[in-house]
Amino acid sequence: MLQLVNLPYLAPELPVTEPASQPEITTTYADLVVDYLTQMGIDTVFGVPGGAIEPLLNSLARSERRGGPRLVVARHECGAAFMADGYTRETGKMGVVCATTGPGATNLITGVASALADEVPMLVITAQTPLPKFGKRALQESSCTAIDTVGMFRYVTQFNTLVSHHEQLESKLVSAIMAAHRQPNGPVHISIPADILRAPATIKAHIHSDLLIHDFAMADDSAIARLGEKLGKVDNLVMYIGNGVGKASPQIMEFIELTGAAFVTGPMGKTWVDEHHPLYRGVYGFAGHESAKNLLQSKDVDLILAVGTELGELGTSGWKDDLLNTKLVHIDSSIEHFTRSPMANLHVFGNIDVIFTRLLEKVREARKWGRKWETLPGTSTTPNANGGFFTLADESKCYSNERPVKPQRLMSHLSRQLPEDTRIFVDAGNGWSWATHYLSRSNSAGLYRIAMGYGSMAWSIGAAIGSAIGNRLAPTLCIVGDGSYLMSAQEITVAAQQQLPVVFLVLNDAAMGMVMHGQRLGQQESIGWELNTVDYAMMARSMGVDGIVIDCPTQLDELDYVALFSKKGPTLLDVRIDRNEVPPMGDRIKGLAVNGSATPGG
Repeated sequence: MLQLVNLPYLAPELPVTEPASQPEITTTYADLVVDYLTQMGIDTVFGVPGGAIEPLLNSLARSERRGGPRLVVARHECGAAFMADGYTRETGKMGVVCATTGPGATNLITGVASALADEVPMLVITAQTPLPKFGKRALQESSCTAIDTVGMFRYVTQFNTLVSHHEQLESKLVSAIMAAHRQPNGPVHISIPADILRAPATIKAHIHSDLLIHDFAMADDSAIARLGEKLGKVDNLVMYIGNGVGKASPQIMEFIELTGAAFVTGPMGKTWVDEHHPLYRGVYGFAGHESAKNLLQSKDVDLILAVGTELGELGTSGWKDDLLNTKLVHIDSSIEHFTRSPMANLHVFGNIDVIFTRLLEKVREARKWGRKWETLPGTSTTPNANGGFFTLADESKCYSNERPVKPQRLMSHLSRQLPEDTRIFVDAGNGWSWATHYLSRSNSAGLYRIAMGYGSMAWSIGAAIGSAIGNRLAPTLCIVGDGSYLMSAQEITVAAQQQLPVVFLVLNDAAMGMVMHGQRLGQQESIGWELNTVDYAMMARSMGVDGIVIDCPTQLDELDYVALFSKKGPTLLDVRIDRNEVPPMGDRIKGLAVNGSATPGG
């Protein structure tokens, strides 16, 4: 039997050598992806870490050290998608979001669907387990033989693919980027197995980003000529402005002033107009104004130009014929939108700025020869509580100093006190109603931001953070109900970690207000809307964020917004509002009743 004996260990004598230098890092296919983002001037990728996506995160870490694109970590993948959405709205660049395989990918879907509904360009990168593990039930496997995430993304994207070989990656990435920027814009998804991401790259990006994004100057000349003929035959015209007008806003406003056209907007379109303009009659549609409805219902209207609008439910007051009738001329850059205006007497397709540049030439020429158009009556000569000339419901409550704070008083205060360049993000729920009707701005640069296409609760929290990361110097305000805030309150810690001076204004009424009021107005069962009482200011302070309680209107007037927007970190305003005030959403409830639904969403 062998005896084990403990002997001292004698290390072998080795020759003395210089310390080995660090091995040169091999360029991977993940680096190829980051190289394309660098070319496009994208400096931030939003996401949540995970094992399969780690090769891309490694590349982003190296990129950040070089001053290139970096990773901002959200607390939930859906929040990361909302951040990418807000980044796009602020910078004009494609938002980029990444997530690991399995639940990381599925957690993204609501945020991606929201981007599709609101036509926001977004590159969504998800990982897969390595290819050899497909079909073996690996942890979090999401291939076509398991929980097929690529199949799920098919319904919420404009381009959707799995990369199954490294030689496919560049061509599929280029196709995705181009698809995100075609009209209408939208999200695209590319799913990449971990072994492909970490594989040594044999090529470098060789297609320049300038070739990937095309802003074609398209316009239907024959339709523009026909519209010019119509303008010459009518005595007056009315304009409805949707969210899609974008950079054409200056040309449209000049056209309005030259023709004297009274105009209204949809709930999202108000971001592109001066709401204090004397010809503005307010919002038509969800939570809109009586003056806007009266204008479109006037029998004296000769022609209605609806511009940059998809003509959805909330923007048309439930597809009423006030707007959708044979007086309508629908002008849009998306042919798909014309499918909702078959009754229109003319469709004009093309880039809206190009269309109105050509229309302005015709109008200026006509005015040289003495041509004029009438302005339909109806505009008040006395400004309302917020500085506009359209009618407000319950306007006296905009001046109320009662406790708890009247929502009308809060929105009127914001209209008057916020810096003019404030980026305002409004969340789904009662905030939609109050802000649409009572919050008005003279800024027409698209700084009032609201996502009504899909109506995702908690969107504004992530979107405001993404916007502030895209432009740290811009004042940024998030208006969110307490129901939505409880869904995604943890994302405020991202603003704290990134030292972003975002102001989060929580409408605290211990209720899911839109549900509560929807049930009451629709005479439904009262169920599911009650929330527990929460001190959100204290909750924020526990996360390292300054929290301020506002339970009296006079405290609003003491706020110094310039100072708040100049801090090195976020602030939460816990505003205790009167939940018994009924929001101006009656038409929405009537529409739900007609369609047999019980309560409004959100």
